[in-house]
Amino acid sequence: MTATAELDRRRKAAIIVRALLEQDGLPPLVGLPEDTQAELARELASLRLVDRATLHAVAAEFADHLEGLGIAAPGGLDSALGALGGRISPGVAARLKAEEARRRGADPWAALAALPAAPLARALEAESVEVAAVALSKLPVALAAEVLGLLPGERARRVAFAVSRTGGVGADAVRRIGEALAGALCEVAPPAFPKPAGERVGAILNAAGARRREEVLGALASEDEGFAAEVRRAIFTFAHVPARLKATDVPRVLRVVETRAIAAALLHAEAQGGAEAEAGAFVLGSVSQRMAESLREEMREMGPLRKGEGEAAQAALVAAIRDRVEAGEVQLNEVEE
Repeated sequence: MTATAELDRRRKAAIIVRALLEQDGLPPLVGLPEDTQAELARELASLRLVDRATLHAVAAEFADHLEGLGIAAPGGLDSALGALGGRISPGVAARLKAEEARRRGADPWAALAALPAAPLARALEAESVEVAAVALSKLPVALAAEVLGLLPGERARRVAFAVSRTGGVGADAVRRIGEALAGALCEVAPPAFPKPAGERVGAILNAAGARRREEVLGALASEDEGFAAEVRRAIFTFAHVPARLKATDVPRVLRVVETRAIAAALLHAEAQGGAEAEAGAFVLGSVSQRMAESLREEMREMGPLRKGEGEAAQAALVAAIRDRVEAGEVQLNEVEE
């Protein structure tokens, strides 16, 4: 072949695809219609020798064509979600899929099956036991089990028993229940706060001084012991390090904290005694002897700490631990009740 004028569009496309394949730069073709994929494969099968001049001419024509385009975006929600990848939360993606299913008049239970367990459980708590039983009967088994596990104990038992009485519910009633639940759940606005109140208060108290933290916890306990316990589970201070952090993870955390801050945190812990001193000893015992001796030397040379410097250093170390947890590099031990 020597002239591109003799080539039709299918043959030119095959040449471009072949060139991209050899450079390992071909994007997935599954988004193309199946007939187009088949035609392209047949053209590739019939392709023989292509000289360099023809290849360059076809590539130049293809590049000129691309420059004249704006954005090529395949339509459809699935394509949009695929392009977004993991850039939106799984909950939003599930809700969008459920909304799309409703718009197409699809089975409402298929739309509900695309939702996470937590919003389903919240919705079923507000419904009658009978409606909840129908919902559990229609949802996929794994999802239904997860939803049941999120319901309060007594209600979960009543709903599970009511499932045995759903045999007489008609198909129309089941569909209406599904449509009502799908309509309510797909129109629910996302929560203003992504984390529970206990976690938010715990995060605030993590950054507060020890005296203020205990004052607030005491006041919470006098008003609502359950909520106070939830907040305590969310609190993670320097004194909690031995119980929550694996010794093997300590060096990984310390790598991202300034040496002076580590030494100040340890010096303050030593001065406080008790659980904080134990946490300091745990940190020193979890690093190499060389690093431990270097930190002790830094502590000896620091002298008296400025007011608040020790607590600020400990807060920085705890923040570094939480950052490593968020990044998936470190996993905290569970709090024992």
